[in-house]
Amino acid sequence: MVELTGYNGRILDQTSLYHGEGPTYDPITDTAWWFSIFDCQLHELNLSTGRKVVHTLPFMASVLARIDDARQLIVSEHGLHVRDVATGALELVTPIEQDKPHMRSNDGRCHPSGALWFGTMTKHGEGRKGAGAIYHVLQGKVTLLYPEISIPNGICFSPDGSTGYFVDTMDNLYKKVTLDPATGLPTGEPTLFSDESGEAGGVDGSVCAADGSIFNARWGVGEIQHYAPDGRKIARYKLPPKQTTCPAFIGKEANRLLVTTARENLSLEEWQADPEAGYTYSLDIGIKGVFDAAYRL
Repeated sequence: MVELTGYNGRILDQTSLYHGEGPTYDPITDTAWWFSIFDCQLHELNLSTGRKVVHTLPFMASVLARIDDARQLIVSEHGLHVRDVATGALELVTPIEQDKPHMRSNDGRCHPSGALWFGTMTKHGEGRKGAGAIYHVLQGKVTLLYPEISIPNGICFSPDGSTGYFVDTMDNLYKKVTLDPATGLPTGEPTLFSDESGEAGGVDGSVCAADGSIFNARWGVGEIQHYAPDGRKIARYKLPPKQTTCPAFIGKEANRLLVTTARENLSLEEWQADPEAGYTYSLDIGIKGVFDAAYRL
């Protein structure tokens, strides 16, 4: 294991979220977005002005993507919705798993082609093993990529769109797969990227940098772990909360990471020992990132 890098970030938002997830950033407006899944909230923070707004949603949601200046895509427990940025109005455009009320969306990200990958899982622990899946959606067409996924995470893509990454956190075998750069659809079978099954903590959300390396939030150990494109771990960045959930590149230079965290399932004693659990952070890494692609509706 590579040497641990000390904490070199700052608190971006002190709201203690039960389960922060799904951060993304719009460089056009200098605005960061993320979710509190179980609270049915979408958080908006303008980095230039510091203005913070919390939007209440009528469902659990976990993934947001820009469509254009006026619209966003939100992935929820019911499927894909178009959100009007000005009014907050929501329209369900692609229903997915509506016949499974015990399921919700989890990790996801847009491929450079404008396609969306996202995963589903049970809302609670009962019957979680193999209950979820990872989907590909492009212009409303839904393709089931990988069924029998328990906790879908780690979804990200190489900058040229030729490689995709994903993990089932329950088995912690981080995988990669070759993709068609024009569609984001797999062209081969997944292979092992990194075997984390014997390591502490769970592989959670990820984002890919401009050099093809990957930054992964490590649930349970309070770290962002940095992987080379060949799967080697090259750095570990420490954060105060143990339950780090997902990173996203932010800032005009795309050289900082927004990192969401969670206080999910912490007892009062555990929360007192981990007082920043659920906070949102800005982590200085000094490596050029790639902003998330817009969804092609």
